[in-house]
Amino acid sequence: MVKMMKKVKRKKPSIERVFSRRIFILTIFLSVLFLILSFQLYDVMYIKRNTYQEKLKHLQKSIIYQDEAPRGRIYDRNYNLLVDNQEIPMITYQKGKKVTTKEEINLAYTIAYHIQLDLSKLYERNLKEFYLLLYPKVGNSKITKEEYAKVDERKLTLSDIENLKISRITKEELEGLSEIDKKAALVYYLMNKGYSYEMKKVKTSEVSPKEIAYIVENMDNLPGFKITSSYERIYYYQDTLKSLLGNISSIEQGLPLELKDYYLEKGYSLNDRVGLSYLEKQYEEQLKGQKAIYELSNNELTLVKEGIRGNDLVLTIDINLQREVEKILEEEVLLTKSQANTKFYNRSFAVVQDPKTGDILAMSGKQALEQGNSYTIVDCTTMILTSPMTVGSVVKGASLLTGYDQGVVKIGEYILDECIKIQSTPKKCSWRTLGNINDIEALALSSNVYQFKVAMRVAKANYQYDRPLAIDDSAFDIYRKMYHEFGLGVKTGIDLPVESTGYTSDSREAGHLLDYVMGQFETYTPLQLSQYITTMVNNGERLTPHLLLRIHQSTEGHELGEVIKEYGREVLNQIDTKQEYFDRIKQGFYAVTHASYGIGHGYFSYQNNGVGKTGTSESFLDTNGDGVIDQETISTAFVGYAPFDNPEMTIVVTSPDVSYPSSRVDYTSMVTRRITKRITDYYFSR
Repeated sequence: MVKMMKKVKRKKPSIERVFSRRIFILTIFLSVLFLILSFQLYDVMYIKRNTYQEKLKHLQKSIIYQDEAPRGRIYDRNYNLLVDNQEIPMITYQKGKKVTTKEEINLAYTIAYHIQLDLSKLYERNLKEFYLLLYPKVGNSKITKEEYAKVDERKLTLSDIENLKISRITKEELEGLSEIDKKAALVYYLMNKGYSYEMKKVKTSEVSPKEIAYIVENMDNLPGFKITSSYERIYYYQDTLKSLLGNISSIEQGLPLELKDYYLEKGYSLNDRVGLSYLEKQYEEQLKGQKAIYELSNNELTLVKEGIRGNDLVLTIDINLQREVEKILEEEVLLTKSQANTKFYNRSFAVVQDPKTGDILAMSGKQALEQGNSYTIVDCTTMILTSPMTVGSVVKGASLLTGYDQGVVKIGEYILDECIKIQSTPKKCSWRTLGNINDIEALALSSNVYQFKVAMRVAKANYQYDRPLAIDDSAFDIYRKMYHEFGLGVKTGIDLPVESTGYTSDSREAGHLLDYVMGQFETYTPLQLSQYITTMVNNGERLTPHLLLRIHQSTEGHELGEVIKEYGREVLNQIDTKQEYFDRIKQGFYAVTHASYGIGHGYFSYQNNGVGKTGTSESFLDTNGDGVIDQETISTAFVGYAPFDNPEMTIVVTSPDVSYPSSRVDYTSMVTRRITKRITDYYFSR
């Protein structure tokens, strides 16, 4: 008999017991967690206390770059100091710990009584903000209860309330402020402009000895105020070369607004001063100093590293030659204005370069501005880079070289100089009918027709008198390629931040090709002409013209430091043609100034043995600024070098609008020739 087992029914644990057990487990868990946290807290507060205190100090520290560092000096090639820094006193303010607004207002009034300030720098908003500090109850009364309620409702911010107060201050209320109130408002604004830890510039210029004495003698009663120094650029040769040296931003200006983001990305601060133009801008990275480094901890600054002056630049310029070139230009421009037929003439330019290296030895432009019955001379040197003109026959060396290179004209070949006539266009002639001439005579006599007939060969044209002229317009590309390789119509690569390439046309008309090859179609700058003649001297090797010779590391004294970088000759391209073609062009240039029939006599003294090419061109002016050309003028140019057998200098002189054909007097001033001769005479007499 199977014995059935009875199931034993267990009692379920009560809810109270389950809950009690879970509470017990949770209590154990929390106790363990509390012990762990307690240990961690003990570890932080006692065992590793010093370690964490050091970490906290490190987190509270910031690196601050402060105080202006002087810029590098600039010298000429013979180490004559051109540009230096001059310390100027400033009144500055450094906010101390726990300084209240009321204390700063009192300081502002105290300072305002003892220094002169330019109130034009006080903006209306700054004055209104100061008014609210003086009369807080008046400001509060300008806000309604409803508007205050909106702050609690987060519909308005405290900043919104402040702006409402400012907007509701009336003109009459501001007129109630005295002159000393306004001065104090400006001082207070300057004391609080920027970050609290920064040293504020309260007065940066024309700080008088009396003001300096007052601050120094009362520093105990003027907490935070002291006399510090900034700097200004000083120019030992006054205005000589100054336009090319460039400018830097003012102490008040800091970073130029339009370039703010660019400089901020490079690590500059808003109040940093930077180069704004030409060499100061081009070599900003080298010239800028390294500012002093401070460590900010607990709102106190500690000097970590002294500031360092920027690196020094040595230029290619010979300052004595530069001064003489400027003097000659000033005198000759004034003299020319006293001559006949110069109604539209007012300026000339000159560039002197070392053809072996590309060094620019001197460059200047001078302009005469009419003032009543006399003229004032102003500098216009930068127009050498930015103001192209129609240059005329000086380019015929490049034109003839193109004909040689294309195999369409032979060395020594004779061509008949006669007027050219294309149907429906005026005749194109040389300055007189020259008859049967060879290539040397064509350069020496500046024949247009010789160049025309060579160009028609390059363009595969079948010329017939007074008939349409069909050309292969690829001739434009052939000539333009050669011109570009000489530096005409392209950027020269000079180490300055601005440069024009001149005017280039898209026209492919046959008549314009003839204009092109005699320098009467496109425009070029004096600097491009300088690169052109230098390339000719170097047998097709085009060098970069440059103004910087070397960079020296800054020193604490006045001596030059070690050379960081030296700039030598930089070849941009080499014209690929035969050497005999360059030699032939140079013989033509020699004939210009030496042959009995050459039209370039008088540009060089005989002993200097200079050669070159003259240029006369038709130019056009808009005399009344209405955008319409209304006046034809004559411009002159010269490119040359000396001595012929071993060139050590090239020279370019241009004189735009030197005469005008509609005058009753048939006279064109020889100002370009006079300037060339005087500069070269001085150069070789040193």
